[in-house]
Amino acid sequence: MTTVVRTRAELAAALGDSTRPGRRRAVVMTMGALHAGHLSLVRLASELADEVVVTVFVNPLQFGPGEDLDRYPRDLDSDVALLTSGGADLVFAPDVAQMYDGDPVVTVSAGRIGAILEGVSRPGHLDGVLTVVLKLLHLTSPDVAVFGQKDAQQLMAVRRMVADLDVPVEIVGAPIVRDADGLALSSRNAYLSAAERRTALALPAALSSAQLAAGAGRSAPAVLAAATDLLAVVPGLEIDYVALVDPRSALDVGPDHRGPALLALAAHVAATRLIDNLLLDLAPQENR
Repeated sequence: MTTVVRTRAELAAALGDSTRPGRRRAVVMTMGALHAGHLSLVRLASELADEVVVTVFVNPLQFGPGEDLDRYPRDLDSDVALLTSGGADLVFAPDVAQMYDGDPVVTVSAGRIGAILEGVSRPGHLDGVLTVVLKLLHLTSPDVAVFGQKDAQQLMAVRRMVADLDVPVEIVGAPIVRDADGLALSSRNAYLSAAERRTALALPAALSSAQLAAGAGRSAPAVLAAATDLLAVVPGLEIDYVALVDPRSALDVGPDHRGPALLALAAHVAATRLIDNLLLDLAPQENR
């Protein structure tokens, strides 16, 4: 049976009841509008810990002016039903007043990781993410926190924050879950019409094109071009960025880079902004 709590006091009481020596606690942080991708995080968390806490909170700090805060889908009853079937033990679903006492004065900065890629298109976004993540880590006191690889830059930033600020928690990244047509699962996919979804399939197609180029031993610029050139000719798709970066720092790799590299994409399909990524191995063909 999944317990749902809405306040800090209720959360503290629920966690106090479940704290026993030798038990591990995992947390999965979400903004609700849950789908199979979120449930994969819950399942992984249940393999890593004895107790799984899921937070459901649409964090206003990570939305910029003109973004979709007001229309972001919210359906807590459906989310709880899914989490109950997925094996979550506790759901913390606070409102804004529970999380923030007015406008926060002190927040977390993502530093240079927050100034590139997503940080260019969404200034302050990762600062807002890290601020709420740190607060929720303090409130839930987990041994392990599971985040999805789809938000790759967010995962990098969280790992850096935990390391730099000595937060005693293990951060685990979970693989991207895709629909049958290859589109990465996202709560924002619900905004897409049937025609827009067909356009959005250019993102996984671009990743596949780059993967083929990497598999053929092509250089980093050629791998990047394989994705960019495909996206550039898709009607109805507006590229935000296509980048080939170091998977630890999110900084662009050089033209002679060999080894792991993350191909990160962001694009608008009509009014919906989508992101996707793929970890590649850029190795000379003779070494494969």
